[in-house]
Amino acid sequence: MTGLFPRPRAVVAPGAVHVPGWLPVERQRELVEACREWARGPVPLRHTVLPGGGVMSVRTVCVGWHWQPYRYSRTADDVNGARVAEFPDWLAELGRAALVEAYGEESPVETYAPDTALINFYDGAARMGMHQDKEERSGAPVVSLSIGDTCVFRFGNTEDRGRPYKDVELASGDLFVFGGESRFAFHGVPKVCPGTADPATGMRSGRLNLTLRETGLGA
Repeated sequence: MTGLFPRPRAVVAPGAVHVPGWLPVERQRELVEACREWARGPVPLRHTVLPGGGVMSVRTVCVGWHWQPYRYSRTADDVNGARVAEFPDWLAELGRAALVEAYGEESPVETYAPDTALINFYDGAARMGMHQDKEERSGAPVVSLSIGDTCVFRFGNTEDRGRPYKDVELASGDLFVFGGESRFAFHGVPKVCPGTADPATGMRSGRLNLTLRETGLGA
């Protein structure tokens, strides 16, 4: 939704920057088409099974490296054993442009080399519990892109899952980058707002979230 008033960019915490409406509708639609292609395989979109037997309510597909709790591999050993799709150069370029937008002259863009993306699809009932992104060996920032339904994104502290935290509305096209002091902050999605997607993006319902990361795992 565009809303009646512009939403200002905000520094949510040191190193954590929210840039509303960064992706134009045309670029969102291109990303939706790419995500649909990745979701068809070689490793399909799936609900991730946690070590304790629980099943995540979001559905996930990965490119570059396959994430499973709590490690990366080139092949999806917990799904079908196939090698995941390659991480495209154009997506790395988008990640570098996002860093420049978020951090300006302080951006580590010259050394930023994202090599994996986790793509999560949320239906209206899906949630994501508070967690840290810490399977990566690199401390480079995480770039998060939202398309489709608006969600409540809870961004917390680096010590535990409780307070203090801030709730931020992430709408379609929004960019959120977290690095530096906030790289290992706990974060989650307690709520999705059904009916808020713009069909012009190619998403009539649900939310797509792409997170670009630098694994530090080499070739």
